[in-house]
Amino acid sequence: MTIQTIPNYTLIREKLDQAAGILEEKQIDCWLTFVRETSAVLDPVLPFIYGHDVTWQSAFLLTRSGRRIAILGRFDAENVRRLGAYDAVLTYDAAFSEPLRQVLAELDPQQIALNYSTDNSHADGLTHGLFLLLHEHLAGTPYPGRFVSAGPIITALRSRKTPAEIERIQTAIATTFDIYDRAFEAIAVGKQEREIGQVMHDQVDALGLETSWERAACPAVNSGPDTPIGHAGPTEIRIEPGHIVHFDFGVKQNEYCSDIQRVTYVLRAGETQAPAPVQRGFDAVVTAIQAAVAAMKPGVTGKEVDAVARKVITDAGYAEYKYATGHHLGRACHDGGGVLGPLWERYGDTPNYPLEAGHVYTVEPGLFVEGYGYVGLEEDVLITEEGAIFLGEPQTELILIG
Repeated sequence: MTIQTIPNYTLIREKLDQAAGILEEKQIDCWLTFVRETSAVLDPVLPFIYGHDVTWQSAFLLTRSGRRIAILGRFDAENVRRLGAYDAVLTYDAAFSEPLRQVLAELDPQQIALNYSTDNSHADGLTHGLFLLLHEHLAGTPYPGRFVSAGPIITALRSRKTPAEIERIQTAIATTFDIYDRAFEAIAVGKQEREIGQVMHDQVDALGLETSWERAACPAVNSGPDTPIGHAGPTEIRIEPGHIVHFDFGVKQNEYCSDIQRVTYVLRAGETQAPAPVQRGFDAVVTAIQAAVAAMKPGVTGKEVDAVARKVITDAGYAEYKYATGHHLGRACHDGGGVLGPLWERYGDTPNYPLEAGHVYTVEPGLFVEGYGYVGLEEDVLITEEGAIFLGEPQTELILIG
């Protein structure tokens, strides 16, 4: 069976409609996305507002009044016409600056949001070279003095999932669970982590899908106490009785991602259940996830959710994990915007961002059980007006192998 991934103009139109409301909410007159040769450097926002590559210098202008104007080279313009979502499609042959200056003179926006951000990598798609070029194109006009960051716009656009986006994420999660079931069946004493990872890759390939992040590190398969934990792929370490076997894995299906961690334990001879230290560590992580999800409501900040989960782990006597409790999930596995994290320098201001209805987050506390391995669970949840709901069945029982 192969699952096809197809362009979805309906989804792009939904996001463009959403963008006009966000511009009005943020009181920004115009949002300008300026790109070129996107096969080399793709602005992360382009799939939301256009869905194709461009070759020549191009601009996509969205206004708070709802106007949508695209400026492209003559031979790039047909794709945007077929999209049917822009009010005006302007083309040029020799000089991009001419139609750009004309459009801005007509609109005369008091704020022009550009795609740069110090906090959100997905809102930082404008290269420094293009930023300088834009200044050059608009020399002698007042518009460079009106540039502002589009970070708040892009953060809202990516974070606030439409029903169609949520449905795609749920589909990817369901597929991930199916692949996990087969991976669990393949676990056996003596097998290498890499062999289990290959079982998962084979299923991804059979479905015609991609992994949610770099294939070499997705899945992570961690067996026992000596395996490297983090953003690294499976090793030649062999599964042994008494090992915790931890997984981190997701698929990208129809352009949207899942991100799920699961934990199993390989029974030793004579064991019918996990040893007390393993069970205790597993229960602490489950409790931390349940506490975090219970705290996730619109208006609550990411740092507040992180503090809830982190306290459960440290109160149970474990070292605090050295990463955020969770992140946005969507078209990318790490989908930008706020994080469920502490106020560490590396997270900038993002832990202060409030949760909103329509956000989809991962929740992924973890801990190390000495002598057995890493216990990390990760669930994907949706924020609603009433609180957070799981988008797939959470793991609350330790999976026993043997």
